[in-house]
Amino acid sequence: MQLDTLGLVHEFLRRTVRPGAVCIDATAGKGRDTALLCRLAGPEGRVLAFDIQPQAVEQTRALLEGEGLQAEVYLDSHANLARYAPPESVDCVVFNFGRLPGGDPRIFTRAESSLQAIDAGLALLRPGGVMAMALYYGGENGDTERDAVLAHLSKLDQRRFSVLVGSWTNRRGQPPIPVFLWKEG
Repeated sequence: MQLDTLGLVHEFLRRTVRPGAVCIDATAGKGRDTALLCRLAGPEGRVLAFDIQPQAVEQTRALLEGEGLQAEVYLDSHANLARYAPPESVDCVVFNFGRLPGGDPRIFTRAESSLQAIDAGLALLRPGGVMAMALYYGGENGDTERDAVLAHLSKLDQRRFSVLVGSWTNRRGQPPIPVFLWKEG
């Protein structure tokens, strides 16, 4: 089995998200992360999902319906997460930065809103909460967002947050970067 960034993120989520958890998929896309969070949090948990593209919201809702899963799916920017949950009430936040596979290549996440979303997610995380990111770059969106996100994360207070950034040393092209964050308890 060859691991990829999404596989690592999903394994991280399987190891950290427990039944009853409150989770946010900040970039719903096709809904795969949302569905996984629903299965992990279980019926007693709460899952919220966000995307700015109606196509992504529709795909996420269709996937959840097809699998008999429940989540709150919103057509809204990930920068607005704080409108939907109180501070320190969330166990897990997931991001896939980049663009929707198969979607409009001119629509992708951008550093300005992504940094706002990360900060909103950090404020929403309860002590002991986690954040997982898959940072796609290159192509239409270039390296600007990647560089801004990594620089922003490197400045977080190490007494409050632990951030682990992975890299694929032997992968060709521009493999997505896995990022894992823990809020100290």
